[in-house]
Amino acid sequence: MKTPYKVLCVCLGNICRSPTAEVVLRHYCDAQNVNVWVDSAGTSNYHPNKAPDARSQQYAEKRGYNLSDLRARQIKLEDFIEFDLILAMDHDNFTDIQALMRKAVKRYGASYIRSKVALMSEHDPYYKHQAIPDPYYGGADGFERVLNQCESSAQAWVAIFKRDQSE
Repeated sequence: MKTPYKVLCVCLGNICRSPTAEVVLRHYCDAQNVNVWVDSAGTSNYHPNKAPDARSQQYAEKRGYNLSDLRARQIKLEDFIEFDLILAMDHDNFTDIQALMRKAVKRYGASYIRSKVALMSEHDPYYKHQAIPDPYYGGADGFERVLNQCESSAQAWVAIFKRDQSE
């Protein structure tokens, strides 16, 4: 079997947006039989090894997604060697990831860096290039929006993965 394409979803703390994106993207990849392996991380180390936010789990569960087995981790320089695509949940994350990528290039050399960096919403027809807002300090509508955007963006990425894997 061919090695899976590896995607890392990244937000700030890895307890709301990126674990949601991880599970949603994995769901749509599996549903379309696309050979993609998905993980998530945060640019910060605020919540090491913590489960996703209870509200993220609650709203995801209502749509049939289970986040309970996931644990937060911080993105590391080796991820730029390991992953084909790193998806930022917002523009600040994108900038932080690019800065880390420059450090990875300095440490390992450009020829070892395999990751491309993009916004989760880069190809999304409804939320194109829009940040997925951090719902942490808000209410239910924020968590619903995260799910809506993750579902829409994940479907757009899966279409691209399918196209690329068929070429």
